[in-house]
Amino acid sequence: MPIVALTGGIAAGKSTVTAVLEQLGALVVDADVLARQAVQRGGRALAAIEARFGKTVIDASGELDRAALGAIVFSDPVARGDLELIVHPVVQELSRSAFSHASVAAPGRVLVYAIPLLTESARAEEFDLVVVVHAPTDERKRRLREHRALSDAEAAARVAAQGSDEERLALADIVIDASGTEDDTVARARVLYRVLAECWPDRLVEAQARYTTLAP
Repeated sequence: MPIVALTGGIAAGKSTVTAVLEQLGALVVDADVLARQAVQRGGRALAAIEARFGKTVIDASGELDRAALGAIVFSDPVARGDLELIVHPVVQELSRSAFSHASVAAPGRVLVYAIPLLTESARAEEFDLVVVVHAPTDERKRRLREHRALSDAEAAARVAAQGSDEERLALADIVIDASGTEDDTVARARVLYRVLAECWPDRLVEAQARYTTLAP
């Protein structure tokens, strides 16, 4: 069963595109949801996180203190790399289980894997088509400041913590321009779904050209 990878930098508009695809009928597996499962109390990654980062990243109820962990990893590339080495393999295994289930439960539906850290996880070659939701770095920082109430420094750190736009775009079969309004992004996501549905499952090789022709 083919799998479409959907990625993009923080605040690029991935969530908007993912929501539209799901509303229109795509089956979406979300790496962020899987990552939360991996680090929840009793999750397979939480004990390793506590061993690496200490009890200060665990709250009184035994759950991961995301703010405390974020304060460490967004300012320390080595710590961030260690966290990725803990979480990524668990998410990878969970995602493959989800794909296997989807191939049986919904074989005719467009299957999309929303994976923000595609470049960092080095998994692009596993997928049949890579879609990158793209907005310029300055625009993404603005969104982080305005919509998530981050400071300039915090927004810059969140952006810098991920792979570069150039790295993501180098993987792309299809690029969705999400630099404009949300309505613009929704319109392009609708076109993407139309193209994927028309090409699914045997003609995904045609999707790039068809999207380029039809995208507003």
